[in-house]
Amino acid sequence: MSDVYAMGGEVLFALNVVAWPEDLSFDLLERLMAGAVDKLAEGGGVIAGGHTVIDKEPKFGLAVTGRVHPDRIVRKGPLAPGDALWLTKPIGTGVLTTAHKNGDCSPEDLASAVASMVALNRDAARAASEAGLHAGTDITGFGLVGHANEMAVRSGIGVRLESSAVPLLPGARAHAERGVSFGGLERNTAYYVGEGHVRFADGIDDSTRRLLLDPQTSGGLLLGVPAAHAAAWDRAREVHGVRAWKIGEATRGRGITVA
Repeated sequence: MSDVYAMGGEVLFALNVVAWPEDLSFDLLERLMAGAVDKLAEGGGVIAGGHTVIDKEPKFGLAVTGRVHPDRIVRKGPLAPGDALWLTKPIGTGVLTTAHKNGDCSPEDLASAVASMVALNRDAARAASEAGLHAGTDITGFGLVGHANEMAVRSGIGVRLESSAVPLLPGARAHAERGVSFGGLERNTAYYVGEGHVRFADGIDDSTRRLLLDPQTSGGLLLGVPAAHAAAWDRAREVHGVRAWKIGEATRGRGITVA
């Protein structure tokens, strides 16, 4: 659904795609599918059908169809130097869910992460559309810096992120400081840092690096806001009750710089 919202669209319908072990509770599967029905309904869509297979490991997803007016499509580019970058959800779901898997996450911190993950990006998408924004993406598996890099590459420019301005989920920094690590985080680090796509300023601590590279599940939108659209963006956010944080700007040059 966020893929549709990230392009400024509205969700219409979706198909379930389910793989389920024979020895796993079908009551759990019923709850899972009911959750999908509820989220589609919240977004104004419906489940139109789907496909189920037997598998050793449970898997679930949605093939989602949406629509957007051609004149209001939000794409990963173009950004222009001077455009402000706004983020609509705090980050940290990767380290928190990994800590939970390791039995080392408080119920309160896990609840905050879940609340963030189940929150739709619909209202943020509507606000972006009404403000006339045309550059944006959603933050998922490549982490904040990875998806910012996508926008920078598509636009042929650079991006500067202010690490102190990036909002974090409760408990995320504490777990990052404990050195939580996992495959997705390691792959993001190897590619974006190892191959020079992201440059961290001197003094940026290791836990901050981890958080900015942390793969997100159902993260927020990262949106480019030109100065000419700033007032409209402020009004639209207020109308739709969207929280957002200004975390950087587009610059001349190439790549991502984190200060």
